[in-house]
Amino acid sequence: MMNRIALAALGGTLWLGACTHAASTRDETLVEAPVAEAPMPTVETYSILTNKTRIGALTATRTGDDISVNYEYRNNGRGPTLAESITLGDDGLPVSWTVDGNTTFGNRIAESFSRAEGTASWVDTTGPGSAPVTEPSIYIAQNPTPYSLAIYSSALLADEDQTLPAFPAGALRLEALETATVDGTPGVVSATAYALTGESLDPTYFLLDESETLFALISPSFVVVRTGYEEAEQQLNDLAVSLSTNRFETIQAKTAHTFDSPLRIADVRIFDPVTKALTGPVSVRVEGSVIKSIDAANASHPEEAVIDGKGGTLVPGLTDMHAHLGQDDALLNIAAGITLVRDMGNDNGVLNTLIEKMDSGLLAGPRVVKNGFIEGKSPFSSNNGTLVNSEDEAIAAVNAYADEGDFFQIKIYNSMNPAWVSAMVAQARKRGLGVAGHVPAFTNADAMIEAGYDEMTHINQVMLGWVLAEDEDTRTLLRLTALQRLPRLDLDSDIVRHTLDLMAENNVAIDPTYAIHEALLLSRNGEVQPGMADYVDHMPVGVQRDARAAWSNIETPEDDAAYAGAFDQITDTLKRMKDRGILILFGTDMGGSFTLHRELELYQNVGFTPAEILARATLEEAAYMGLADELGSITPGKKADFFLVPGNPVEDLKAIKTITFVAKDGVVYFPSEIYPYFGIKPFTDVPQIIEPAPAEQGT
Repeated sequence: MMNRIALAALGGTLWLGACTHAASTRDETLVEAPVAEAPMPTVETYSILTNKTRIGALTATRTGDDISVNYEYRNNGRGPTLAESITLGDDGLPVSWTVDGNTTFGNRIAESFSRAEGTASWVDTTGPGSAPVTEPSIYIAQNPTPYSLAIYSSALLADEDQTLPAFPAGALRLEALETATVDGTPGVVSATAYALTGESLDPTYFLLDESETLFALISPSFVVVRTGYEEAEQQLNDLAVSLSTNRFETIQAKTAHTFDSPLRIADVRIFDPVTKALTGPVSVRVEGSVIKSIDAANASHPEEAVIDGKGGTLVPGLTDMHAHLGQDDALLNIAAGITLVRDMGNDNGVLNTLIEKMDSGLLAGPRVVKNGFIEGKSPFSSNNGTLVNSEDEAIAAVNAYADEGDFFQIKIYNSMNPAWVSAMVAQARKRGLGVAGHVPAFTNADAMIEAGYDEMTHINQVMLGWVLAEDEDTRTLLRLTALQRLPRLDLDSDIVRHTLDLMAENNVAIDPTYAIHEALLLSRNGEVQPGMADYVDHMPVGVQRDARAAWSNIETPEDDAAYAGAFDQITDTLKRMKDRGILILFGTDMGGSFTLHRELELYQNVGFTPAEILARATLEEAAYMGLADELGSITPGKKADFFLVPGNPVEDLKAIKTITFVAKDGVVYFPSEIYPYFGIKPFTDVPQIIEPAPAEQGT
């Protein structure tokens, strides 16, 4: 039945037509042509949730083969705003797809795809592209909304093997995993969980209902779920964790090499972080999880398993001093030689569960030193850790972290009331906790140092105090976009010198997260980010496209120059800090893995030698966290945490990017066995393990 609105519009047209025919001199009988029934639009709405907080919404409107989507959320004062339009062809595959809006950090999105006359064409942040359509294929949008999962799943479910070639490259695959029953205000839904793979490092997990309509996108800490089912957030988080755990348990079982016998790493040179030099050729004997001895290069014993180091360099496990560790990046950190991280704020329950799994050997991952995240409640809050409304609540949060007994520092965040910080610091000192953090809004680094911070988090948090007015709010993207002002700053001015004096006099360290500022300030649409150039060709198509996308909204040559100049000012500030003896810690805030390699490499710009960088990233950072007795160097009695590279990283730090194997707690991992599970092309061959000689049998 045609809807009344359509009938009314059509009726006016017929009336005009009848008048025209009445003017004719011919006597004709008017026959009304059949009119196709206009499709009724359907609207699907979803809530976006993190840590029991609704932070945004998604609305999808379908009218026949046309779909329009609006998607927006704000967490920690930032988030994407996207408008998406999709038209499906008779085959159910998109013939038109556009995405407009802004990414989380402000980069302008104007993405488009079309399929016509045997050619697929697209434009994204990497530039234009096209390809002939020779078989049923689907476009992978670079910056889609979560509703793209509805498009992908519909097309893949209609395919015989649920795999489709994709534009610009690669293929998309769909796998059904398990069913779940989810209750909500509209009623109970029976949904099937799926994994979508092929465009990024990790699967995307989502749920379809019984009619194969998108029900939810799920992850351990972020959920997009159909309106009315918000109370199921924790259930969906837990399901995402379970699905991910099953995947990583499988990878762990296939890639973790454990030894009942002692293990010898033969013919290697060891990087010594004390002397900041390589030893001569030696071999290392490991028994269980501990380094037993350093011996001659050709030492051997029949009972030992042996890995031939072939003259390569054995380096102590690296440390990422700014992690927010999740299950998805734990194994990739191990593959990158990162065996220790400091977690700077997390869902504490989720992190504790992950640590238990890693400690038990169920999953691979680095050792974790925990910081207790404390944030003030505001419309701009980061919904993580512990949120507080008063000074009493802030002090109680400090005590709660101290009572747990396994936290290294508290970390203070953007929405904290600056007036409460002194009391928080005093209580942290009393309870044996250090203090690190951002600079809360409406104050500056000087005030936080005077209040007692041990460590400043992010170099921009320090430098913004030199260019912002007192009433400017850093709880928004301003804390990033205002970096454009840095080129106008005189780094020899009194205001800069005063802050550096305070840091030096009070032994305040800094965790600059240098590489994230490089990505923010120097990435440009269509150009490979400098920090990814050495490995981007080994990555899945989605990562390769992201490597050619800007983070910031750079619209003019003036914007370009301002952001590039800001990075130069950051580099020069870090040089001044180093020269003043201020302790600089190396952390990424970007998941570690390949990014930590770039973080370390960048500090050569500041004046560190490769040997100084490796010493800082191993023994010195372990010592900073009170762990030097068991970690940080390849020394008998310490934990067997190290990695082997074929080259000499003291001469060329890039050598750490090509890793043959990693040991953590004496368990050996070959990155070249791990990377294919993430769609990454390996960098090295897998070395041979020579098994111990069989014991002689008695006669």
